[in-house]
Parts: sequence; C-alpha cells; structure tokens
Amino acid sequence: MLRHTAGRAYDELAWLAERGPLRARGTRPVVRDIGYYVPRPGAVEAFARIGAGDQLRAMAFRLEQGPDLRWRCTAVELGGARMPHTDDD
Repeated sequence: MLRHTAGRAYDELAWLAERGPLRARGTRPVVRDIGYYVPRPGAVEAFARIGAGDQLRAMAFRLEQGPDLRWRCTAVELGGARMPHTDDD
C-alpha cells in the first residue's frame, strides 16, 4: 500500500508496519466491520474495526483522488501508539 500513499501518510504507514500493531500471539487479525464517509467528491474517509484475539482496534484512513484520477491514501490512524510528530509537520 505504501506506493499508493502521499505526504505524511507514507511515513505513518511505514512506522506502523515496523511495529506490527495488529499482531496478536497465535491469532490472525480479522476485519470485523467497515464503513466510510464521503466528505466531498474526490475524497473518502474509511474505517475498519480489526479484531485479533481479545483485542479490538480501529483503523481509519483518508483517500483522495488526484488530478491524474488515481486514488492515494493521504492520512492513516490506528488506535494505540502514534508516530511522533517532527518540527516539519
């Protein structure tokens, strides 16, 4: 998915991938529920509730359609630890 991201979302996904926050011992993550909201044409905000063992996490992301009509992830959040912000943000 990293090749379909733009801006800070790329860094956030890479940071999350290094930490494996959806892993649970012996249990594979399972999508329990999904939903979305269209705040304007060319933008979609989506969420998923993900279960792993006795843990339930929420993941949210924003997709935006660029001038080339390709969709890119521009923001991502996962319940739990968050990537530290830098002065460049």
